[in-house]
Amino acid sequence: MTPIVQLYWIRVSLGIVAAVITALYAAYLGSATELTTLLNCISIAIIIYFISYYVLKPFYKTKIEKQSKILSTGIGMYFFAWFAFLVLFYTIIRTSMPL
Repeated sequence: MTPIVQLYWIRVSLGIVAAVITALYAAYLGSATELTTLLNCISIAIIIYFISYYVLKPFYKTKIEKQSKILSTGIGMYFFAWFAFLVLFYTIIRTSMPL
Protein backbone atom coordinates (compact mmCIF):
# COMPACT_ATOMS: atom_id res chain seq x y z
CA MET A 1 0.00 0.00 0.00
CA THR A 2 1.21 3.48 -0.76
CA PRO A 3 1.52 6.01 2.08
CA ILE A 4 -1.46 7.98 0.77
CA VAL A 5 -3.68 4.89 0.82
CA GLN A 6 -2.48 4.02 4.34
CA LEU A 7 -3.23 7.55 5.51
CA TYR A 8 -6.66 7.39 3.89
CA TRP A 9 -7.64 4.18 5.68
CA ILE A 10 -6.22 5.39 8.98
CA ARG A 11 -8.46 8.44 8.72
CA VAL A 12 -11.51 6.31 7.90
CA SER A 13 -10.77 4.16 10.96
CA LEU A 14 -10.33 7.24 13.12
CA GLY A 15 -13.68 8.52 11.85
CA ILE A 16 -15.30 5.37 13.21
CA VAL A 17 -13.45 5.75 16.52
CA ALA A 18 -14.54 9.39 16.72
CA ALA A 19 -18.13 8.27 16.06
CA VAL A 20 -18.00 5.86 19.00
CA ILE A 21 -16.65 8.57 21.29
CA THR A 22 -19.17 11.19 20.20
CA ALA A 23 -22.09 8.74 20.29
CA LEU A 24 -21.23 7.86 23.88
CA TYR A 25 -20.94 11.56 24.70
CA ALA A 26 -24.27 12.37 23.06
CA ALA A 27 -26.10 9.46 24.65
CA TYR A 28 -24.84 9.79 28.20
CA LEU A 29 -23.72 13.39 28.68
CA GLY A 30 -25.74 15.32 26.12
CA SER A 31 -29.39 16.11 25.65
CA ALA A 32 -31.23 14.80 22.59
CA THR A 33 -33.13 18.06 22.15
CA GLU A 34 -30.29 20.57 22.41
CA LEU A 35 -28.22 21.85 19.51
CA THR A 36 -25.14 22.19 21.73
CA THR A 37 -24.84 18.41 21.93
CA LEU A 38 -24.47 18.19 18.16
CA LEU A 39 -22.02 21.10 18.12
CA ASN A 40 -19.96 19.45 20.86
CA CYS A 41 -19.89 16.20 18.89
CA ILE A 42 -18.71 18.04 15.78
CA SER A 43 -16.05 19.80 17.85
CA ILE A 44 -14.82 16.49 19.26
CA ALA A 45 -14.60 15.02 15.74
CA ILE A 46 -12.62 18.02 14.49
CA ILE A 47 -10.26 17.87 17.47
CA ILE A 48 -9.63 14.15 16.88
CA TYR A 49 -8.91 14.89 13.21
CA PHE A 50 -6.35 17.57 14.03
CA ILE A 51 -4.73 15.42 16.71
CA SER A 52 -4.37 12.67 14.12
CA TYR A 53 -2.68 15.17 11.81
CA TYR A 54 -0.06 16.08 14.40
CA VAL A 55 0.49 12.44 15.40
CA LEU A 56 0.78 11.15 11.82
CA LYS A 57 2.80 14.04 10.40
CA PRO A 58 6.22 12.82 11.67
CA PHE A 59 5.62 9.34 10.22
CA TYR A 60 4.58 10.52 6.77
CA LYS A 61 6.73 13.64 6.49
CA THR A 62 9.42 11.87 4.47
CA LYS A 63 7.09 9.52 2.60
CA ILE A 64 4.71 12.12 1.13
CA GLU A 65 6.19 14.90 -0.99
CA LYS A 66 3.50 17.54 -0.60
CA GLN A 67 3.00 18.23 3.12
CA SER A 68 -0.52 19.60 2.65
CA LYS A 69 -1.57 16.12 1.49
CA ILE A 70 -1.02 14.85 5.03
CA LEU A 71 -3.72 17.21 6.26
CA SER A 72 -6.18 16.85 3.39
CA THR A 73 -5.99 13.13 2.58
CA GLY A 74 -9.15 11.38 3.69
CA ILE A 75 -10.87 14.43 5.18
CA GLY A 76 -14.13 13.87 3.31
CA MET A 77 -14.26 10.17 4.07
CA TYR A 78 -13.32 10.85 7.72
CA PHE A 79 -16.35 13.08 8.24
CA PHE A 80 -18.64 10.88 6.15
CA ALA A 81 -17.65 7.80 8.16
CA TRP A 82 -17.91 9.78 11.39
CA PHE A 83 -21.43 10.97 10.67
CA ALA A 84 -22.73 7.65 9.35
CA PHE A 85 -21.35 5.67 12.29
CA LEU A 86 -22.40 8.37 14.78
CA VAL A 87 -26.00 7.92 13.69
CA LEU A 88 -25.65 4.13 13.82
CA PHE A 89 -23.98 3.95 17.23
CA TYR A 90 -26.19 6.63 18.76
CA THR A 91 -29.30 4.77 17.62
CA ILE A 92 -28.01 1.50 19.01
CA ILE A 93 -27.11 3.08 22.35
CA ARG A 94 -30.37 5.02 22.70
CA THR A 95 -32.59 2.07 21.83
CA SER A 96 -30.84 -0.15 24.37
CA MET A 97 -31.19 2.43 27.17
CA PRO A 98 -34.18 2.20 29.48
CA LEU A 99 -36.62 5.09 29.37
